[in-house]
Amino acid sequence: MTTETQVKQAKAKARRAKVGEVKSIAGEKSLTVAVEDLVKHPRYNKYVRQITKLGVHDEKGAAKVGDIVEIVPCRKLSKNKAHRLVRVVRSVG
Repeated sequence: MTTETQVKQAKAKARRAKVGEVKSIAGEKSLTVAVEDLVKHPRYNKYVRQITKLGVHDEKGAAKVGDIVEIVPCRKLSKNKAHRLVRVVRSVG
């Protein structure tokens, strides 16, 4: 039964992970990442692109502007940062 709950927890964590593009580097360990979602419009039933900018904590300083990164939510680290970097999916250079 413990393995079953571990699988459910892993799937839940995978669902919370988001992929976005690094737009700016705010400091040594801070990034701004733009995450793009497709949201269905309530009246017109058409899908609209919605871009959300998120503050991300990058402990190792691995990401650069333009990289595609995977992020997950975590506890509040500062006023604007509530996500952390998991990995760099695709690097620019």
